[in-house]
Amino acid sequence: MKKINKIRATALSSFLLVFIMVGAAYAAVPLYKLFCQVTGFAGTTQKANSLPTNVSDRVIRVQFDANVGKGLSWDFSPLQREVSIKVGEEGIAFYTAKNLSNKHVKGSAVFNVTPVKAGYYFNKIDCFCFQEQLLAPGEEVKMPVTFFIDPEIIQESDMNDIKIITLSYTFFEQNEDNQDMQQDSSVDLFHNMLLKSLVLRKKELNNG
Repeated sequence: MKKINKIRATALSSFLLVFIMVGAAYAAVPLYKLFCQVTGFAGTTQKANSLPTNVSDRVIRVQFDANVGKGLSWDFSPLQREVSIKVGEEGIAFYTAKNLSNKHVKGSAVFNVTPVKAGYYFNKIDCFCFQEQLLAPGEEVKMPVTFFIDPEIIQESDMNDIKIITLSYTFFEQNEDNQDMQQDSSVDLFHNMLLKSLVLRKKELNNG
């Protein structure tokens, strides 16, 4: 009975934590709702400043996907469809974007990974999605993203089935009507805190 009550209490506290933090994120960035609907909240990736010190022999395939929002006259695609990297190893991929219109267009990319449970362990060191992209008429650019998969993923038994991770981007036009679509540091903070909290709560439940 005590264990059941503990599980119920933990589940309730987790729900309240999600509610409070998501509510705070909504208040911080008006377009947060659209971001979640488009990308899938739980698949949000992490940011990192450096690579981990250890590299595992476990290899995971990373696939790449590209989309453009309605009304954006860009051609956007990955230069490679897939790479295989070891857990903890630095990976790099390139996307290309071309402005097909006759005017300057500023775009902002939102992103997620699938399976969504892998989002907490997928880290980006540098990415074109960290800032807006301004393309002149007919201009084409090659944009890199560097990343790694956190070695902590090896310690989680429910992550053993992950063989493929798909990194997906969607570019939207950035203009005066949707200027809040840019990646906001406060939103990143809420994402990171919430994802970490949920993982810790899950470990607590598993440890009973």
